[in-house]
Amino acid sequence: MITLSILLQAAATMGVAKMGAALGAGLAAIGAGLGIGKIGGSALESIARQPEASGDIRTNMIVAAALIEGAAFFAIIICLLIVL
Repeated sequence: MITLSILLQAAATMGVAKMGAALGAGLAAIGAGLGIGKIGGSALESIARQPEASGDIRTNMIVAAALIEGAAFFAIIICLLIVL
């Protein structure tokens, strides 16, 4: 009887863990999208103010966006591995 109740409690908490992992993965994706959008908008404003520096600004924008995207992928993978 005690073993059955422990198994039922473990099965009940797996649903919460899956929901938490999905929520964490979704928040990581939304945060990365907002961050990359902010970088792109700021880069466009900078290029509009100083067109001669567009090459350097574009390069820095791509590097920063790649770093944010890598961190977001890492967060999503960690959230999804929690379920396993």
